[in-house]
Order: sequence, then C-alpha cells, then structure tokens
Amino acid sequence: MVSGGVDSSVTIPLLVEQGYKPTIFYIKIGMENKPGFTDCPSEEDIEITSYIARKYGLEMEIVDLHETYWNTVVKYTIDTVSKGLTPNPDVMCNRMIKFGAFEEKMGHEFDLITTGHYADTFEKNGKKYLATAADKVKDQTYFLGRITYHQLSKLMFPLGKIENKSRVRKIAEEMNLPSAHRPDSQGICFLGKINYREFIKRYLGEKEGQIIDLDTGKNLGTHRGYWFYTIGQRKGLGLSQGPWFVIKKDTDNNIIYVSRGYDPSSQYDDKIILEDVQFITENPFTQLEQGEPITFKIRHTPDFTPGILYKKGDRYLIQSEKKVSGIAPGQFGVIYDSEKNTCIGSGIIAD
Repeated sequence: MVSGGVDSSVTIPLLVEQGYKPTIFYIKIGMENKPGFTDCPSEEDIEITSYIARKYGLEMEIVDLHETYWNTVVKYTIDTVSKGLTPNPDVMCNRMIKFGAFEEKMGHEFDLITTGHYADTFEKNGKKYLATAADKVKDQTYFLGRITYHQLSKLMFPLGKIENKSRVRKIAEEMNLPSAHRPDSQGICFLGKINYREFIKRYLGEKEGQIIDLDTGKNLGTHRGYWFYTIGQRKGLGLSQGPWFVIKKDTDNNIIYVSRGYDPSSQYDDKIILEDVQFITENPFTQLEQGEPITFKIRHTPDFTPGILYKKGDRYLIQSEKKVSGIAPGQFGVIYDSEKNTCIGSGIIAD
C-alpha cells in the first residue's frame, strides 16, 4: 500500500531491490462527497503514486473504500466523541480499513502486504509477532496495537530496520522520488486537512456549558460542548491566568473541569484501567493475578513507560512505575514486553 507520502513511497524501491515485483495499491478514503470533507482531495497522492508505479514498471490500482471508511472509522470517531471519550481514528483505520476492508476486497489475493509503517515483525516457534521499529522515535506500533493475528500474519514492514527518518528521505532523494521532501502526513485525511473542531461541530453541534475550576469550584466561564475537549488539553479553553488543563468532564451536565498550573498533580495518575483487551498473537502472561512486568504507551510518543500488568475480572490494570499525565478514557493503552521490543496488544482506557 502506497499513500503518496515519503515513507510508503520508499518501500517500493526497497522491495524491488529485494527481488519483489509488488502491485501498488492506493486506498482512496477521501470523503469529497460528504459534509466537512470538501478539502480532502486525493489527486496529488494518486499522481505521486502513479509516477512511482511507472518508474519501476509496476501495476497500480486504486481501491475506493470511502463508504466503508465513513461507516466504520468516521462513525466510530463521532460516536466516541459524543460519549465524551477520546477516539483514535488512526488505530481504528489500520484495523478496519488498511488491514480489514482492503484485505477483504483485494489483499486476500496476495501472500504479503506491505506498508510504510515504522514497525517490524519476527517469528518464534512458528508464530509471528509485531516488533517495534529500529527507529524508536518514529516507531508506529502504537497505531498497530489493535490489529488481529490474521492481519499481522500477512504483514511486512520494509522500513522496520531503518534506524532514522533522515535515511528514508535520503533513499527517496537518491531514487528521485517526488515525495522526498513532502511533509509527513497526519494519517487520517480529515485530521490532517480539515479543522477537527469544525468537523465535530458539523455533526454534533454546540451546547453551552460551564468551565469549573476543579480546585476551587469557581465558575470560570463557558464552553460550547464537552465533545470539543479531551483530558489533558490546555489549548483552546479561552481562559486567562493559565495555563489551564482539562482534568475531567461531566457529560451528563455538560461541565468541563480544569486545573491551573504547569503539570498539575490532578492531571497525573499511576493506575490505568483497560477494558476490551485484545492480544495480537497470544497472551504471553501466566501470572497476571500476581502481576507481570511490561512497558506501555497511552498515546503515540517515543517513550515506553514501565509498569506491572494485572488482570482484574474482565478488566486489566496497569500499575505504572511513575505517574503519567493525560490518561484519556476512550484512548488505547498499548502493551509491550518489558524490553520494549514486542507489541503484545491493547485495551481501551476506561473511566
């Protein structure tokens, strides 16, 4: 799969050098015919991808998945926001579109599927595992933490062993690829080119509510709807004498609670509850009642945080080694081994 960005573009010469003759697929998810998506054209992406196909004498096909994208990823995003939770469309796009709907429509005809993700795989005892990339700063396994084993079993990541992004751009320059100096994409089209607040407003509207200082109970002003805010947010509140951070939301009464000061203690916790935990290859843990050492991420960052994973009924508890900020219900907590080498699975952060 090639998107027109530099990362996926570079996978093509790398695959050709290894003796492969890949078929290039461009997945079209642009929603030009949907309200709020009019500034999401795919023409430039297709032009770049077509050039790469001609350069290497490869077949290229455009797979139109925009209706499926609307009915899955966009619907998931709107539904999650409307509940006052924080969605992650990139995570769900990988599971539902790139390795889900695409597999059903075209991918099943091929033995391997490659993408420009910074990730890797390895095999052990006849099973395939999702591994972190050599470039830990660019590592994108957080966005792959929700894929299934069937999806993983066919994946190959040509960029997985490249140690830094500058090398990727160097390869693109050496191959005279038009994407060599193109800015990194944002992943989901409407998050990259559409004003996110305007998009949410279009589908959920506005409703005035109070902004309350969590520490004093003082009414600081009003907002236009709890669905515009996420836990840990500090921009766009319109409050003076800050910075102010969103600490929690009362969705029943449409109230946003904030706290002032840089890194306020109320923004931190060392306990993260996960529900609907799904393991990619297998559950490698045998002592979850007593606790198993792991590392984890609650957002896409270069940092892996050490912790202990416990099973608590139908849920899992991560006891973090240190307090972390911005624990946002609805987001994904992605679980790694203690050596930061293997992405094991993920769960949804619960209230």
